Amino acid sequence: MNSSADPTTTYRVAVLAGDGIGREVMPPALALLDRAAAIEGAGFAWEHFDWGCDRWLDTGAMMPDDALDTLAEHDAVFLGAVGAPGVPDHLSLWGMLIPIRRRFRQYVNLRPMRLLPGVRGPLRPEISDGLDLVVVRENNEGEYSEIGGRLYPGEPGELAMQEAVFTRIGVERVMHYAFELAATRRGRLTSATKSNGIVHTMPFWDEVFGEIGPAYPSVTTNERHIDALAADCVLRPTELDVIVASNLFGDILSDLTAAVAGSIGIAASANLNPERDHPSMFEPVHGSAPDIAGRGIANPMGQIWSGVLMLEHLGHERAAAELMSAMEGVLADSDVRTPDLGGDATTDEVAAAVAERLGAARPTDANDHDDPTGGGA
Repeated sequence: MNSSADPTTTYRVAVLAGDGIGREVMPPALALLDRAAAIEGAGFAWEHFDWGCDRWLDTGAMMPDDALDTLAEHDAVFLGAVGAPGVPDHLSLWGMLIPIRRRFRQYVNLRPMRLLPGVRGPLRPEISDGLDLVVVRENNEGEYSEIGGRLYPGEPGELAMQEAVFTRIGVERVMHYAFELAATRRGRLTSATKSNGIVHTMPFWDEVFGEIGPAYPSVTTNERHIDALAADCVLRPTELDVIVASNLFGDILSDLTAAVAGSIGIAASANLNPERDHPSMFEPVHGSAPDIAGRGIANPMGQIWSGVLMLEHLGHERAAAELMSAMEGVLADSDVRTPDLGGDATTDEVAAAVAERLGAARPTDANDHDDPTGGGA
C-alpha cells in the first residue's frame, strides 16, 4: 500500500457500491474524485466488486471467501451502502461491513458533522448556526461483539445474551486518537458514558479517559452520560467539539448529529486504521435507503464528502479542500439540492453542479464508473 502522499501516485482503491442508492451515488462521486486528485497530479485506479445483498440472495454470502485478502492489496476501500429488503440487517452488516472493519483494524470511525453553508437544519438558527463537531467512535469492539447467544428459541423460557467487550488496548487507542484530534481543533473533548447504569464497562471507560487526559494539557475534557449528551446535541450542539464514544453510543450520536446538521444524506465517515498498516474504508452514513432507491434523487454529497476524507487520509489536502469547497459552494450559492434538503434536483444534477465548481462543465466521465461490477470478482 502507498503510505504517504506522492503527487504522481495512482492509488488502487476497491469500490464497493453495494446496495440501493449506493449504486446511484457512487459513479458521480468517483468522477469527481478523479478530477479532484488530478489537481495534485495524483490519480485513482478503481477496482469494482459486485458484493452486497444481491450476491447474498444468489449465493448466501455477501462476499466471496477470499474477499478480505483481495481488499488487503488496495490502498483504500470506497463503500456506497449495505442493506436491502429481504436480507436481515444483521446478516448484511456482519457479512460485509464489520468483517472489513475488524480485519483491517479500522478502530476509529470518524464522523464529522457541520451545518454547511446554505443548509437549514431542523433547529432554530440561534441554536445550530456554527455547528461543527466530530464524533470519534470506537469501531472494533464495545457493544458490537460476537460474544453471546440464544437458548431455547421460540419457547417461553427463551434467552438471548449479548456481551459488551472493552479492552484496555481498544479503549486507549481510540481515546488517544480523539485527544490528538481535539488538540488540532478547538481543544474540547467530551466522553460519552453511562457509568451510573452500566456498572462494569462504563466505569472502566471513564477510568481510562481520566488516565489519558493529563497527557494532553491543551485539551479541556468533559464526561457526559449518553442521555444527557443526546440532549446536548439538540439543545446546545455548537458547544460540542470532539466526542469520543463507544461503538453503540457513537453510532447513535452520529446519526443524531447528522440530522441536526440538516440531512443524513450529507454525512460522511471514515473507518480508519491510523497506523496505516491496513487499508482504511470510507463511506457515507446514509445507508442504502431502499425507499428512494432507483428514483435518481439520492443526495450524493455524503459519498462525495467521504471521498474528501479519503483524499485527506491519502495526504492530498489541497485536492480534498477544493472538492469540499466545491460542494459547499453549490449549497451556499445555488438552489441545486436533492429533496432531502428541500430541493428538486437529481443526483446527477447535484454532482454536475459540484463538478462545475471544480472547473468542469459537468462530470461527463461519470459513465466510466457506471458498471459496479467492472473489474470485480
